[in-house]
Amino acid sequence: MTAPTHTARAHSFNAAAAQYAANRPSYPPALLDAIEEHTGRPLRGARVADIGAGTGLATALLHARGADVVAVEPGSGMAAELRRTHPAIPLVRGDGNRLPLASASVDLLTYAQSWHWTDPDRSVPEALRVVRPGGAIALWWNTSPADIPWIAEAGARQAAHFGIDVEAGGKPGSHADAADPEGRLGLVPRTLRWSRRVPLATHLANLGSHSLFLVDSEERRTAYLAEEREHLAKVFPDGVVEETYDVDLLIARTAP
Repeated sequence: MTAPTHTARAHSFNAAAAQYAANRPSYPPALLDAIEEHTGRPLRGARVADIGAGTGLATALLHARGADVVAVEPGSGMAAELRRTHPAIPLVRGDGNRLPLASASVDLLTYAQSWHWTDPDRSVPEALRVVRPGGAIALWWNTSPADIPWIAEAGARQAAHFGIDVEAGGKPGSHADAADPEGRLGLVPRTLRWSRRVPLATHLANLGSHSLFLVDSEERRTAYLAEEREHLAKVFPDGVVEETYDVDLLIARTAP
């Protein structure tokens, strides 16, 4: 099959925003602890902009920590879901390549699962423009570790289905050299492992909310998920899947 375009995949989430919000994994408290440790300041009271906020999974965690957070989201469907579920959180429409924010206006910029949808030639200077001197920039992804046998096997099935290289253990741009090819940000990597236990139906709905599946034909997507259900029912006969994730965190502080 012809590989879907980057743009088609980026826009695919808007039609599945409710599915995304209901089934995607969030992030562990240790992630926010690591951000506070690296930046040397608490999130409480910090001015934070969450870029490519989607349905607000990370935004809500930052808000709960006491951050003065604003969500920035380009997609109409994702923004509508964020407004519906988190009406108290300010939201502005925009993307990481052209931030609708004043220069030196935030203490922390965050990009949860979103940096790889940006163009670093544009998003890097924009991030540096918006964050204040001595502030910080944090990018992170939930990735699926290939050292877990059932996850590696599932990744191989996806690669065969799509006819492309779908790595079980990574997201495009989740490593510093890919995220910031010119090294302007000085990103420092950290990895945090965590897991959640969810019903098999939730796991499959989570899987189906990923862009490669969203841009696939309904017939192919339905057939794949039915076969995946059969595979995983053998691995998890009680119907509860333990999803294991590595959060790949890249974080940098700007010069005072």
